[in-house]
Amino acid sequence: MPAVIRMPELLAGAAEAVLLSWYVSPGEEVSPGQVVAEIETDKATVELAADHGGVAAGLLVEGGASVAVGTPILVLAGSGESADEAMAGFAAPATPSVASDNGSAGDPAERAAAQPAAAVALSALSERRFATPLVRKLARERGIDLAVVTGTGPAGRVVRRDLEHHRPEENETVATAARPASPSSGATEPGEQGYVEIPHTPMRRAIARRLTESKSTVPHFYLEADCRVDALLELRRAIKADESIPVTPSLNDFVLKAVAAAFTEVPDANVVWTADAVRRYDSVSIAVAVAVDNGLVTPVVRNVDRRSLGDVSRTTASLAVRAREGKLKQADLEGGSFAVSNLGMYGIERFAAIISPPHSGILAVGAATRRPVVDEHGALGVATMMTVTLSGDHRALDGVLGAQWLTAFRKTLENPMKILV
Repeated sequence: MPAVIRMPELLAGAAEAVLLSWYVSPGEEVSPGQVVAEIETDKATVELAADHGGVAAGLLVEGGASVAVGTPILVLAGSGESADEAMAGFAAPATPSVASDNGSAGDPAERAAAQPAAAVALSALSERRFATPLVRKLARERGIDLAVVTGTGPAGRVVRRDLEHHRPEENETVATAARPASPSSGATEPGEQGYVEIPHTPMRRAIARRLTESKSTVPHFYLEADCRVDALLELRRAIKADESIPVTPSLNDFVLKAVAAAFTEVPDANVVWTADAVRRYDSVSIAVAVAVDNGLVTPVVRNVDRRSLGDVSRTTASLAVRAREGKLKQADLEGGSFAVSNLGMYGIERFAAIISPPHSGILAVGAATRRPVVDEHGALGVATMMTVTLSGDHRALDGVLGAQWLTAFRKTLENPMKILV
């Protein structure tokens, strides 16, 4: 009896995902747990492993297609079963064909190979090279410049098979031919402004769709607070100077612990909105925004309220590395009621972030800067201040509850010894 692998629900509430590329071919033996495809959501690129073993009888979806959750994508023939028997009742996808110069359709790789090297090089330089984080990692390990690799994936995307078929001696030939190329998209009339059109990646489309839905369906409200962080920075300097402490937490690690402490003090804010009820959590798991190629992912640090500061620091650093290498797993992206986005390292003093459902809030963290302040006695002085902005889901959080939570966060951040005990 055949086994059917379906498009999984990688994120809670996600209706679809993009099947970037296949790692198996029809007729290939597949073992349980073997990676068979690469899938992209608005959060990350993840590898899909087979739940069952068997022989790949048919790929039901073309690489690059957006597929609804639950849709069959791969059929595995069972023991003693032929591919035709396994595929009975399933329709194989039509392979897109592009007419060649003589009017016949050809394989994308064959068409690319038939182009002169100079033409390929000019095309490669006039378009951005799109590739998944996994392909970028493999290219770095093999010393391959993606700019000189002909992509056969959707919209010219470089996929794994392109690296396998790439010949190292092509690097110098194509790069030499590429030098005269212009970044302009083509000739323009006098007085017109030139431009280059960069095709949307599946991740970019998914981010746009998801955040548009968030702003359209989630009633956002915003609260802002200025936090004095001189004591926090001094504590961090003391930790860094102590050679017996194996890890130096970042400012963002302190922020995560302060967020958890605020939820512990105001537990009614640790909630998410669902269709039937407001769900309140008994532990604090926080999503952390990490910038990756062409997008943003939000891996979740679990049980921040029960972890030490050093443990939070190590976990966050590990998740960030795996996010940039495209090695996050589905479980890394699930859960949590809240998120933190920090743009302080870019010198941004304040901003408002968009909530990513099902989270009920996100804290936008700005840069810590020296500013004039007036103390409780009316004296003018200088202090290191950091502006944070809470974006809240007004369905799950009222303004007063949000204000209580933000006040608890600010007090903890301004008295950082609380974080260590």
